[in-house]
Amino acid sequence: MSGSLLAPVGTSQTKSLLKPAGKTFRSVTVSNGNAQKTTAMQFFETFSYLPALTGDQISRQVDAIIDAGTTPCLEFSDPKTAYVDSSNARRMGDVTCNYYDNRYWTMWKLPMFGCTDPGQVLQEVQECTRAFPDAYIRLVAFDAVRQVQITGFLVHRPESSDEHRDPMQRSV
Repeated sequence: MSGSLLAPVGTSQTKSLLKPAGKTFRSVTVSNGNAQKTTAMQFFETFSYLPALTGDQISRQVDAIIDAGTTPCLEFSDPKTAYVDSSNARRMGDVTCNYYDNRYWTMWKLPMFGCTDPGQVLQEVQECTRAFPDAYIRLVAFDAVRQVQITGFLVHRPESSDEHRDPMQRSV
């Protein structure tokens, strides 16, 4: 095959193609936890790359959750335990067994099964915020058919939180 783009094995052209990349897979990926805390970058599920949502934006998301027929549920967490942590996981080199501390937050009341009024959800957000003003509060939605959580986003950040960074200031 003359004109082939492949170089014979062992040539200098092949060796230059096999040089290791500057960044490793681990340094540019985020594991599948609910909230990740890395250098200059902290995430809390859906929309975490955005500034805090306004009341109107939260209201529209609640409308979408109710319109989709999913079950809304509020959860809250103390800032000290809000981020997923794998420091207690048994490690085998760079690999963990996918156990994360702080993956689940405390539930505010029960999930709102059968809720058809977005106003009820927003009222519960306000009540939870009044009860726990120094906690992170997130709204999650569950799909009863697929039996999974389909979305989750922060509806309240404590006054002391300073983790949000403009996307241009984040690093991986």
